[in-house]
Amino acid sequence: MKCLSRVRLTSHARFLEGGDRATCPPYSTIAVIAGFFIYSNSSTAGAVYPSYPIDSKVFTTLDRTVIPVPVPPTSPPLYPYQVANYSEYGYGVWQYGGGLDYQKRLNLMPPAYANTSVTNTAQLLHFFTMSDIHISDKETPAQGIYAGYKGGNPSGYSAVMLYTTQVLDAAVQTVNAQHLKKPFDFGIFLGDAVNSGQYNELRWYIDVIDGKMIKPDSGAMDDPVPGPLNDYQDEYKAAGFNTTIKWYQTLGNHDQFWMGTNIPNDYLKQTFTGEDILNLGNNFTDPLVLDSRGFYMGSIDGRTPYGDVIGAGPVGEFTNPPKVPAADPNRRPLSRSEWMGEFFNTTSNPKGHGFDQSDVTAGFACYSFEPKSDIPIKVIVLDDTMKNTDPNVGPYMYASLDNTRYDWLVKELDKGQAEGKLMIIAAHIPIRNELPNSTELWTPISPVSEQKLIAKLHTYPNLILWMSGHVHQNTVTALPSPDPKHPELGFWEVETASLRDLPQEFRMFTIVRNSDNTVSIFTTDVDPAVRDGSPAAISRSYAIATLQIFDYTPNPMPSGAYNAELVKQLSPEMQVKIQNYGIPIGK
Repeated sequence: MKCLSRVRLTSHARFLEGGDRATCPPYSTIAVIAGFFIYSNSSTAGAVYPSYPIDSKVFTTLDRTVIPVPVPPTSPPLYPYQVANYSEYGYGVWQYGGGLDYQKRLNLMPPAYANTSVTNTAQLLHFFTMSDIHISDKETPAQGIYAGYKGGNPSGYSAVMLYTTQVLDAAVQTVNAQHLKKPFDFGIFLGDAVNSGQYNELRWYIDVIDGKMIKPDSGAMDDPVPGPLNDYQDEYKAAGFNTTIKWYQTLGNHDQFWMGTNIPNDYLKQTFTGEDILNLGNNFTDPLVLDSRGFYMGSIDGRTPYGDVIGAGPVGEFTNPPKVPAADPNRRPLSRSEWMGEFFNTTSNPKGHGFDQSDVTAGFACYSFEPKSDIPIKVIVLDDTMKNTDPNVGPYMYASLDNTRYDWLVKELDKGQAEGKLMIIAAHIPIRNELPNSTELWTPISPVSEQKLIAKLHTYPNLILWMSGHVHQNTVTALPSPDPKHPELGFWEVETASLRDLPQEFRMFTIVRNSDNTVSIFTTDVDPAVRDGSPAAISRSYAIATLQIFDYTPNPMPSGAYNAELVKQLSPEMQVKIQNYGIPIGK
């Protein structure tokens, strides 16, 4: 157990006090002054641990938004790997814009529903989601940097890879600050915790959330700029969640497949832990890329201040096969069972973070939980990723649902409906088949099609919300009832953007009961409260530069954020049941 439970802000320092008396002295305090944790209890007196505190002012996008500043028209185009030139030519600059109000969405309601005199009456649930953190071992010899370092695919390379653990640490601290304003009932991560399924990536992820010492470096220990807290390789003390926050985990495609797309073969497994940089075929045109050769995939040189790209390009350009400075056995790839098992090696709650120990061996990453014993709401966590037993017909980045998981889901939904509980489904990959290009999200070889799944979901009036990540955007989709006479059969889908790519946000959800016994789902985007000059602030700049270099635009414009009040009709039976539940609003 950590000895941190409460935050008090002053103009000079931030103090974290109190905690578990079984493990902490009665009046233990920790000060963060000039970027260092200073422990003052008797057992750790004088111990100093470097840290990256966030800005003392913590906002949501209701208050302000992060707006990219256009690159000056006189600036030359840059390659993504030219990180040292970003600032010189005006790439990666942002300013704060105005806040975003909630957009009231009535898409699921009958056409005659006006909502003009309806008020929000009682809070039922308050929680947060984070998704697609993509903690990256930038120095591994088994990256896909060649796919993006001169353009192409920013998932293969962007400069944000340098600071993924520090961004997560800033987001955790921002959650803690919001928790003090209004306590969360729980938090849930929606998959792609790590970038390429490596053991060391997953340990950094869990250890950041647990508040451990983090050395975001692999192989040879590097310090490109001598001194503490002045480069992306420096060891630091993560803050960790407030110990009263429970958090849960969802499985993503990057958590179990190489770069989220391929099952590691013997050659790739050997490369992960060795020194030789990965040699593959053309990953833009070759569907069997792991079985062919011709291009070195590259790595990041952790000895350089801007993380220079090394060992990337056609084989013919190299006299000798390129290598990383040192091998590292902790870069080994994890199976889905091994990945799940690591969530039992944690100091935060709950143990396993939702996964059942009995399901680890089988790699069954589905479970359900009820966040509050006095509120009839059930969360169903569904693994909708492909499995390594699926036919090898292309990348393993799509959604898929076998009959075992589908039958389990139906059983959970039936049970929740029979017990009179409102239900939320959390999964990594969305189900928005009515949107342009959305069929690309689900593999055609899925035993249960997306259409069959949606049709089944539309038979549960108590299903209010599907939450997902994967696409790295803050998209909100209405899935209205197919029967106009029963609008309660509709539900909402809310996607949470990525902490890796712009807008680098997490979401807060507040579910409230209204005066007419409908429910509203308030969803609010939150930017990590980065301090000027911190690694998380630099990462935001690099994320904006990546957007500009690859000629993308935030979606939705201009910031990528989207706040909404999503109204949902309940069945007559559920309206009666829920009318006395919740914490009265305004009291």
